[in-house]
Order: sequence, then structure tokens, then C-alpha cells
Amino acid sequence: MTIYAPSRPNRRRRVSPVLLLAFASIGVASPASATEPPTPTNAQAGPTSIPVPGEAMRRRAFDALGRRGRFSEIEARAKADKAAATERLASEHDAMQARLYQALGLALPDDPATPEPHLTPADKAWVPLIFASSSMPIPTLRTYAAQLEKAGGVIAFRGVPGGLSRIGPMAKLSAQILRLDPGCEGPACAMRNVQLVVDPFLFRQHGVARVPAFAMVPGDPTLPYCERDEESGPRASHIVYGDAALSGLIEEYARLGGKEEVRDAASRLSRR
Repeated sequence: MTIYAPSRPNRRRRVSPVLLLAFASIGVASPASATEPPTPTNAQAGPTSIPVPGEAMRRRAFDALGRRGRFSEIEARAKADKAAATERLASEHDAMQARLYQALGLALPDDPATPEPHLTPADKAWVPLIFASSSMPIPTLRTYAAQLEKAGGVIAFRGVPGGLSRIGPMAKLSAQILRLDPGCEGPACAMRNVQLVVDPFLFRQHGVARVPAFAMVPGDPTLPYCERDEESGPRASHIVYGDAALSGLIEEYARLGGKEEVRDAASRLSRR
């Protein structure tokens, strides 16, 4: 006799509707919804404006800023560091000044802190200026330096012998011009109180194409370039050309119309 067994249902293909309803009721999230960030509520959102401090908070802040003496150790250390830096800077300045005087062949003053008072170009309204060149004879340049020392004047050069990259030739030329004793050598030689400047702007501003030339320059011709206005700055009203004594150049300048400009320089030159 043939026996037939009852067939088994495929459980992998059939899901009970009751189970589906149970999963939905407990809120199981799908994989896609798990990656979405939560929407912030009003309580979780950041501030939308800068809070305004009250009057009491402002008063406490200003009182704290104006209160002194709370960091006495820091203030004392800062003052000590400032004093040490000032002293170190002064010593470095003295050492640099000594090296510069030695390079130029000049003698250091006895007391650099209190130099001897003398009339500088900045103290005068009009400054006698000789436009010169390193090709001029040294005796001629020395004579002008001796005369300009009495009148409180300046010698200007267009450039540096040997080029701007070499300071040695200019230092040697300056020493040859300014030494009181032409045979003296070394940094201990006495020098004349005359300033030498290298300034091509002065030549261009006054249209000087040949030397020697003489002019009475308003202001201080030794100021740095950045402190002068080349185009609209003050300039001499006349230029006197020729190799002559400073007194003769001053007289010729006065004859051209600069009598008032040369008055002080002529007075200083005549009383010494």
C-alpha cells in the first residue's frame, strides 16, 4: 500500500504577516535611515547673536583693567630686562662708533657723551657748499676744508672713488682732506670739523655738471635722501663755478643777488 507523506511548506519564502506587523510596531530602523543626522531642536541650536554684557559686568571689567600692582614680579622683571637691553645697546653703539672712526682714520672724542659744542648745518638757514670731485688735487680740497671749517660749510661729492661697493678709497680720501697734519697716520690724527657727503641728488638738483662749484644751500644738505624732497625741495638760487678762495666765491655769490644768504657765512669767515 502506498503511503503519501504530507508536504512541508518553504519557510524561507513565507513570512508571517503577524511578524511583519510586530517589527513595524517596535520601530526597527532601516539601514538607510541610520546614517541620517538627527535634526537639531531649538534647544540644541547655537547662539544667533553676541550677548551684551550688563552694566555690572562692564564695571568689573574696567575695574580689573585699572587695578595695578597685581603682577609686581612681572613688572620688575620687565624693567630689569629693559635696563639691560639699554645698557647692551649703548655698549654696542660705542663699539661700532670706535670701529667706524678707526676705518675713517678719525680720532675718537675724549667724551663721546658730551661732545664739544659747535655750529652744525642744521642750526643755520644757509649752508656754504662746495661741489667737489675726487679727481681734484688734494691740496685744493684741503684748502677748501680749512676755509669751510671757519664758515661752517660742507663738501659734496657726486660719487665714491672706486664705486659704491668699496668704502676704503673714500675713507682714505676723507682722511687726506680732513687731517690737520697731512703727514699724520692712524686713528689718533686730529681732524677738521667739516662734513663730507656723497650725494648725487645734490648735483642733479642744482644742475652741477663741473667742479669746483659753490652754492649757498637752504637747510641741511647732509640729511638722508628719504628726508629730502629732490623735486620741490629748497635749492640754491645761484651757482658759482671756478677754483677760487672761499671768500672770493662768497663775494661773487653776493654780487649775483645772494647778499643776504652769504651774510652769516661771510661774517664767520672774516672773524677767524
